[in-house]
Amino acid sequence: MSTLPKIAILDYEMGNLHSVSKALEHAGADVDILTQPAEMDKYSALVLPGVGNFGDCAEKCREHGFDELTLKWIDSGKPFLGICVGMQLLMEESEEAPGIPGLGVFKGKVKLFKPDKPELKVPQMGWNQVKQVCAKNPIFKDIPNNSYFYFVHSYYVEPEDREIILGETDYGITYCSFIQKDNIFATQFHPEKSQKIGLKLLENFMNLVGRMVVGSW
Repeated sequence: MSTLPKIAILDYEMGNLHSVSKALEHAGADVDILTQPAEMDKYSALVLPGVGNFGDCAEKCREHGFDELTLKWIDSGKPFLGICVGMQLLMEESEEAPGIPGLGVFKGKVKLFKPDKPELKVPQMGWNQVKQVCAKNPIFKDIPNNSYFYFVHSYYVEPEDREIILGETDYGITYCSFIQKDNIFATQFHPEKSQKIGLKLLENFMNLVGRMVVGSW
């Protein structure tokens, strides 16, 4: 029987599941990919990935019943990680899909990049730096400030509560690329595609999950 923390990844047909799963396994997780709501008591953390259009992701998430599951999980206080559109879905709405609500975990909006420099293409695709707003957070253990992570996105989150911003990135503007509040972590970048530094971040997340399991979260 595995003694590794069991992690659930939600598969609502809109995520890069293979690379996320492999990266988490490398970080020390026993991963299950869920295609429908299941009994969650055996899991130590929940991961919501997502790629593509905000509206499509929101609708698919609801079709699979993962909206209620995610909200219930977050309310339970157990560790949660959102990646890319999985981060954006935590907001109330997006300019990408007017009229289609997000999960509304945080007040705020997802906005389109409108850079005024021709060299800044949309979508932003490639490596960019993450400035650590709170470098003492254990998720950043052994990760230098302004480390490079891999991004692919045309939209960014703008939360009303700036206290939840854990990391920021510059792309014509300075925008929120990493949020954290209590048990919730979410990244606009893809840690699973960010090579050594991304794997280190996932290892740090898994260490936090382990601390939660023994009651020291």
